[in-house]
Amino acid sequence: MKAGKLKGLLTLFLLIGPAFILVFISTRGCSHNFRTLEHFGKLPSYSFKTIDGSTKTSKDFEGNVVLFTTIQKSCPSNCAISFWHFDQLLYQQIRKNKKKMGHVRIVSFVVDSVGNPVNDLADVAFALKEEVEQYDPKIWILANGDPKQVYNITHNKFNLYEERGDKFYGKRAFTELLLLVDKSNDVRMVLNGSREGEVRRMREHMALLEKEYLKAKVKAKK
Repeated sequence: MKAGKLKGLLTLFLLIGPAFILVFISTRGCSHNFRTLEHFGKLPSYSFKTIDGSTKTSKDFEGNVVLFTTIQKSCPSNCAISFWHFDQLLYQQIRKNKKKMGHVRIVSFVVDSVGNPVNDLADVAFALKEEVEQYDPKIWILANGDPKQVYNITHNKFNLYEERGDKFYGKRAFTELLLLVDKSNDVRMVLNGSREGEVRRMREHMALLEKEYLKAKVKAKK
């Protein structure tokens, strides 16, 4: 009986996958009271080219909160992330609240169906202009570069970039994941962007991060 239960737990663990374990660890003890988010560790230096050919590096985003995603060139609006919910719940919130969230940026690495970087960003840029209300490329930046630079994160021996499985788009976990990175280039939250509920949770965690900065600002004035 004990052996059967152990086997069942092991099977459940394998099905859930390391990416979910990382999220579970980050959100344990959640309550409606103010709290700070976990720190997964700093991202290494990264760089990528934008659609106009200019180069952006991690230094360009110092002092910014950055939400990293991937977008698939073959189907930007309905593949790895829940595009409509991402647009409505995250991008539009940032765009419509520029006074409070002018420091927030979205960076989407354009990749193929298995997560490899794609050089031509024109088709995806056109799709965003067509499908996203008042798309602003200064807020939502398309990136030509290797997503491994930001997704190669190991936490409790689990690596987001290396995690694979049939349940993930393109069999790569990172293609579905949203990373919330703070002003100090620390990863503060990882959630699955393919699910509406997780996108909503990311909005909540972004709000928590903003409260953290507001609290620090108030404290500094005292």
